[in-house]
Amino acid sequence: MRHHRTGKKLRRDSAHRKALYANLTSSLIEHGRIRTTETKAKAVRPIAEKMITLGRDGSIHARRQALAYLRTQEIVHLLFSEVAPRFRDRPGGYTRVVKLGPRQGDAAPMAYLELVDYVPEAPREHHEHVEPARREREQVEAQA
Repeated sequence: MRHHRTGKKLRRDSAHRKALYANLTSSLIEHGRIRTTETKAKAVRPIAEKMITLGRDGSIHARRQALAYLRTQEIVHLLFSEVAPRFRDRPGGYTRVVKLGPRQGDAAPMAYLELVDYVPEAPREHHEHVEPARREREQVEAQA
């Protein structure tokens, strides 16, 4: 029986689960928000918070601990130089889970795991990027 056992297995062996958590945490640090299942988001949340806390510490030892978990120097540099300083005055609670509803294919409950200061980009309209090229082409044709 699994009495008082913490954590979810997610139907993966320990190495696969550890790699999954590291990859999801790296993606969260890189992009600010990731879309995943609620269970994975809830499992990754404490790990991401711990990495940001290490980033706030800023010491060489903390950097090496983060590198041991995240495995990429670029992500660790991003964590320590850009992400963690934004949370310098915040005593924890760096992430939030926003529930999205069921996934289309298998009805798995989906969620965003995002940093609390994440601001989504405004949706781009396609005609803004197409229109200047069309205007330039028409101006060239009119001059010819």
